[in-house]
Amino acid sequence: MVASKIWDWPHRGLAKVNKSVYICFILAVVMLAASPMRADDSEVRKTPEVRKTTVRVDPRTGKFVRTTVIVHPPVPAASIAELVEKTSRAHDVDPLLVDSVIRVESNYDASAVSPKGAQGLMQLMPPTARMLGVNDSFDPAENLEAGVKYLKYLQTLYKDDRLALAAYNAGPGAVDRFKQVPPYPETQKYVEQVSQKYVAARKANSQKPPAPAAAVATTPAPVPPEPIVHQETHPKLEQFVDADGRLHLRTSQ
Repeated sequence: MVASKIWDWPHRGLAKVNKSVYICFILAVVMLAASPMRADDSEVRKTPEVRKTTVRVDPRTGKFVRTTVIVHPPVPAASIAELVEKTSRAHDVDPLLVDSVIRVESNYDASAVSPKGAQGLMQLMPPTARMLGVNDSFDPAENLEAGVKYLKYLQTLYKDDRLALAAYNAGPGAVDRFKQVPPYPETQKYVEQVSQKYVAARKANSQKPPAPAAAVATTPAPVPPEPIVHQETHPKLEQFVDADGRLHLRTSQ
């Protein structure tokens, strides 16, 4: 019996130690969860992503295709207008033409998705976006950079804005095949809509009063110094009569 108690003593002691370690571990976890560092981590978590799901019909297979995209927070119109101006100038494209394309393509909805799957402000098709190195077609800056660059390429290729617009809508292959705006109702309507908006925008821009010229600071012409007149001064003459009655002249200082 004594031997049994002696044999059980280390096991009982070890059990007590393990229980104490376990309790300490639980308390440490609770304290860590409630620590200020954990509170700070929760405050800097990113806002959950907002996703948008669209369903369209694949024109090749006739099957429904579900697409889920990340919806970016809205960008102020002034910021997008500034992006349009900056990006267009960088690629030597008239900002008014780019503005007209965007109005017809998406009406400035950066999260727009067409029934055919075109995305973003300038409605880039996913293959075109990948070809142009776009990571996120719903990012206004990326979308504009790629769309304007592509439009400039088409302008250079066809040397005709109407053909460039037709190629932007229907693809260069269709324009090359017909050697003119393809006889597709959608493409012909698209070219007319963009052209009308572009003509109206240019007309409105030409009627704007010119900006007042900035006042140019002028430095008054220096006034020439008055000429210095050197006057000759002559000593005064004095006359006197000496003791012999003779008249003498002398100068005074």
